[in-house]
Amino acid sequence: MADNLSDTLKKLKITAVDKTEDSLEGCLDCLLQALAQNNTETSEKIQASGILQLFASLLTPQSSCKAKVANIIAEVAKNEFMRIPCVDAGLISPLVQLLNSKDQEVLLQTGRALGNICYDSHSLQAQLINMGVIPTLVKLLGIHCQNAALTEMCLVAFGNLAELESSKEQFASTNIAEELVKLFKKQIEHDKREMIFEVLAPLAENDAIKLQLVEAGLVECLLEIVQQKVDSDKEDDITELKTGSDLMVLLLLGDESMQKLFEGGKGSVFQRVLSWIPSNNHQLQLAGALAIANFARNDGNCIHMVDNGIVEKLMDLLDRHVEDGNVTVQHAALSALRNLAIPVINKAKMLSAGVTEAVLKFLKSEMPPVQFKLLGTLRMLIDAQAEAAEQLGKNVKLVERLVEWCEAKDHAGVMGESNRLLSALIRHSKSKDVIKTIVQSGGIKHLVTMATSEHVIMQNEALVALALIAALELGTAEKDLESAKLVQILHRLLADERSAPEIKYNSMVLICALMGSECLHKEVQDLAFLDVVSKLRSHENKSVAQQASLTEQRLTVES
Repeated sequence: MADNLSDTLKKLKITAVDKTEDSLEGCLDCLLQALAQNNTETSEKIQASGILQLFASLLTPQSSCKAKVANIIAEVAKNEFMRIPCVDAGLISPLVQLLNSKDQEVLLQTGRALGNICYDSHSLQAQLINMGVIPTLVKLLGIHCQNAALTEMCLVAFGNLAELESSKEQFASTNIAEELVKLFKKQIEHDKREMIFEVLAPLAENDAIKLQLVEAGLVECLLEIVQQKVDSDKEDDITELKTGSDLMVLLLLGDESMQKLFEGGKGSVFQRVLSWIPSNNHQLQLAGALAIANFARNDGNCIHMVDNGIVEKLMDLLDRHVEDGNVTVQHAALSALRNLAIPVINKAKMLSAGVTEAVLKFLKSEMPPVQFKLLGTLRMLIDAQAEAAEQLGKNVKLVERLVEWCEAKDHAGVMGESNRLLSALIRHSKSKDVIKTIVQSGGIKHLVTMATSEHVIMQNEALVALALIAALELGTAEKDLESAKLVQILHRLLADERSAPEIKYNSMVLICALMGSECLHKEVQDLAFLDVVSKLRSHENKSVAQQASLTEQRLTVES
């Protein structure tokens, strides 16, 4: 075979130049046969022979053997070591030109060749995108949708190209959504549907394409799949149910597509999603809760949903997952409740519906994603709700758990949210009892540390809470404030030019409040605060300058 192959390659070199068609066809057939028998060895010989450089001239639209040449390129490019030589031989450009052919065999082999050369190479795929292959392939999918092999080739290409961010804009300017939905509706085989799903998922990350997919009727197809597969225990059906419901949730992440499907809460899609929540299928419960969380990204939607009983449905769902529950479902249901609690008008309604009690059942959870959402939900609920903040702030179990989570260094999100909730309990309740509970549970040091956060909003929340502690319960908290080195931290914040105006302002308010404690007052005097404060009297922010004057007077009188 080796001798035959060498002869074939020599002969091919001559005939490629002479373009003697019959001999050329014969040589190409021999090559294809050799590749079928031993692809790697044959590919190595082809590379060594230098024949690749001649292939570009055989890929012209006029060439009668272009389909065979493209087929050979597709076969050799299955080997990783052959991909760069194919690029260096200048084969990409003539192959891209052939995508305009009417011949289905030429199209199929050309698509395979390009796909194999560019496989796993983002830079080569980006080059194809720049050469405009996306609109061409979308057009081909529409024209040749009856040709299964060509359709599959297009889907594989889309799957690879859609992973690149630069492709999304080009896809959005074609009618890809319409073509894929049309194709999807016709598919009954699981494998083919799975292929289409693999293209839809990355494309649906783009907001413009999300809307196009919704308008093309993808949601109706997905709802139908859910209905068909929900009671099946076949592995393929379970996979399809998961993929379909996940994709549905993804479509709701776009603001326009989400509003289109919500239809003022009257939409059939929204109603169907609601019916998933009481389902016995975990995947549907999860998708239903995530869908509600997505619908709840708009105040109007939140108000409508709370008025129409969604909170009770979510609480029932949570209740089913308290003991050894499904963590993803817990997380999703808490996400939905947190979003629903954002509009002011919903807070009191949700509190009286018993949401805090339902959420507190998960205090014992050891799962950081659940802890994070639980904290966020409670923080949203007590915003400007003094009574609820006081009730929660006096709950020793909750406060002790918060203090524990304030030290969760491996989980920055949980740590940040715990600190913010501690501060919120004080700020919204303004209650001495809440402050005492937090002092007794060892929470003060965490609020002082929070004042040094890199996030201005968290620094500010901490300073306001500490000012309330100093104003309402200084005697109870002074030892903890002293050991947490609060005065030194305030000195640092005031001296630091990078501190935001509101941080400087609240630090000075806090300094004044601390003067009522003998030990803290002494620390203030020892640290020469007057120098730092007097410089701030000329601060460009009027509130800071005024507070600096007041603080300076106070420090002078008390010195």
